[in-house]
Amino acid sequence: MNKEIKFYKYQGAGNDFVLIDNRNLAFNAADNDLIKQLCDRRFGIGGDGLMLLQDTKNFDFEMLYYNADGREGTMCGNGGRCLVAFARDLDIIQTNTAFLAVDGPHEAEIHDNQVNLGMIPVTEYQMDGEAYVLNTGSPHYVQFVDNLNQINMFKEGYAIRNNATYAEKGINVNFIEKEGEGYFVRTFERGVEDETYACGTGAVASAMSVALKEGRDGDFNIPIRVLGGQLYVSFHKAGNSFSKVFLTGPAIQVFKGSITL
Repeated sequence: MNKEIKFYKYQGAGNDFVLIDNRNLAFNAADNDLIKQLCDRRFGIGGDGLMLLQDTKNFDFEMLYYNADGREGTMCGNGGRCLVAFARDLDIIQTNTAFLAVDGPHEAEIHDNQVNLGMIPVTEYQMDGEAYVLNTGSPHYVQFVDNLNQINMFKEGYAIRNNATYAEKGINVNFIEKEGEGYFVRTFERGVEDETYACGTGAVASAMSVALKEGRDGDFNIPIRVLGGQLYVSFHKAGNSFSKVFLTGPAIQVFKGSITL
């Protein structure tokens, strides 16, 4: 028997997602082929990923995130911000929230269409040549360049994501360039297997890499421009440890509809 599912489309700095209110558990989260189809830009709704908002104990809601390839993903920062806006629009929350994601609890606040999302602390990083490798809820490779507009992101990102070091589990590949008072970042995302207009955990990893490269401790608030807009990353750095990590940027409903499954 066919059933109709309501869906919502949100975007955060160009990172777009299919969102479903699954508090009634009517959507089958185990159907990876269906999720992949819904994220397909030609044969489905289209999105960089799909998220389910579900009930959970001790938190306002739970975030379940799936990559565009249909498989459950690691933390998505821009997705988290969009789900906070979705929860506000559903009247689940007002301004402040605490929710549960795959990498643990998150706090956030929303004002109009701007969401300030708390991210996990980071206590270690590695170097791969001159590139920084960090896990900010998802694994990221960050390389500083001075020709970002000329880089073939699919070719270069694909090569790193699929090299002998990262091929098995995959990694998100970021290139970062100084730009005025802030930085410009472009990201090749695993799961999407292409460049996206924004990546929240990638923006966080890139900002942390700036602080590591500069070798400075203290409080940081770093503007990160992405293809889809402007993000801001703030944190406190002490040695190799980052705490009080926040990702700030827009989260906007694009449209809503229903689809028969």
